[in-house]
Amino acid sequence: MTDTPAAAPFLTAWFEILDGDEPSRILDLISDDFSLSILFSTGDGNATDFAGDRAALVGYLEQREKGTRTHHMLSATTLGQDELFLGEVRRAGVPEAGFVAAGQVNGEGRLRRLLIGRSSEIRFT
Repeated sequence: MTDTPAAAPFLTAWFEILDGDEPSRILDLISDDFSLSILFSTGDGNATDFAGDRAALVGYLEQREKGTRTHHMLSATTLGQDELFLGEVRRAGVPEAGFVAAGQVNGEGRLRRLLIGRSSEIRFT
């Protein structure tokens, strides 16, 4: 694994957009057959799984605290169509959670599959 943004270019751009002023722009990056699961743990055994298709991603975006949390790469790699991204979520610059994301990009450069696990109970730094 490397720690350069070029190691997982799609997911790096995805998180930059997600953290920006118009996070809904990520909806333009998904394929027609897109599916996801985002397991979002806040600790103490509490977790929400945003799973499904485009509608699930829209639901996830609607509940987010826009501009509050940012995603920071710790390491990443790409193998063929698959990208893996290990990161840290920060709230106002303070580490809040660790996360891992796996994405599969199709031949047209759109995201087909996305799996993210996030936990406030573990840090990789």
